Amino acid sequence: MKAISMKKPGSSKELVLKDSGIPIPKQGELLVKVETAAVNRTDIVTRENQNFKEPYPIFGVEIAGTVVENQSTFTEFPKGTRVCGLVNRGGYAEYAVLPADRAILIPEHLDFTQAAGVPEVFLTAYQTLYWLGDLQEGQTVLIHAGASGVGTAAIQLAKQLTKATVIVTAGSVDKLAFCEELGADVVINYKTEDFSERVMEVTNQVGVDVILDFIGASYVEKNLKSIKVDGHWVLIGTLGGSVVEEFDLRSLMAKRITLVGTLLTPRSDAYKAKLTHEMMAKTLPYFESGAIKPIIDCVFPLEKAAAAHDYMEANKNIGKIILKVTE
Repeated sequence: MKAISMKKPGSSKELVLKDSGIPIPKQGELLVKVETAAVNRTDIVTRENQNFKEPYPIFGVEIAGTVVENQSTFTEFPKGTRVCGLVNRGGYAEYAVLPADRAILIPEHLDFTQAAGVPEVFLTAYQTLYWLGDLQEGQTVLIHAGASGVGTAAIQLAKQLTKATVIVTAGSVDKLAFCEELGADVVINYKTEDFSERVMEVTNQVGVDVILDFIGASYVEKNLKSIKVDGHWVLIGTLGGSVVEEFDLRSLMAKRITLVGTLLTPRSDAYKAKLTHEMMAKTLPYFESGAIKPIIDCVFPLEKAAAAHDYMEANKNIGKIILKVTE
């Protein structure tokens, strides 16, 4: 089968299309003929990880496709069933193994391109908003990188599940307009405004209950100003740097802030399975009605995976970047 790996850790130029053996599913797994896979920041982190040694892994943590073989006790996944879900790498390939306990039955009205845009971003958004951020009905949330895959998912979940007031940041007029279309109540261009001042203005100097932070170091001071007493600050990424040279921890204590860092990819299979089941139980009616939908920016053929990585690294996307695996 065709698959995307790398010649060595480094830039997107190191990605390579190669022939690989079809994986053999173990007990509890599904073998899936992959139709589409999605590009995620974790793929870029994997590509740049100098600790990897040969043989290098096949990239990709989420797929959509059809079941070829079921080696599990889950009878709802017979051969030919359309599924999507998180895999333990191996998604940029014509076949992949998917743990059956975190396979998602694709709603009838979603095609494979849309389905590949569901697992990683909606699971991450649900986990950070509700399991870690403890977002409650009618509270206020600040979502940075609002037009990203996770950002577009988080806007929809916060509005539909908890009727939250949603404030987002993004860096272009087009991205901000799209966030408004998804339901964001307040949109802030971080390139032209001090988001902390605007947040305090629209919250009557109270601040927000929850922050989803993809940026990290460069936003620390402004996030601290923006969050309310007893707020939850969830660190998902470090696009703006990972090192804060001087920071007074007493400022966190004074506001009684809960600061949580998280990554979904390294979590255990059991954790991902539990998260998948709960998220789909809560959101399936919204997906079926169209009230919540995966946002797809563009589609690249599998052999153009390097271009897809470049596109993500340039922060051009609004929503998900998809790889078309099967012609």
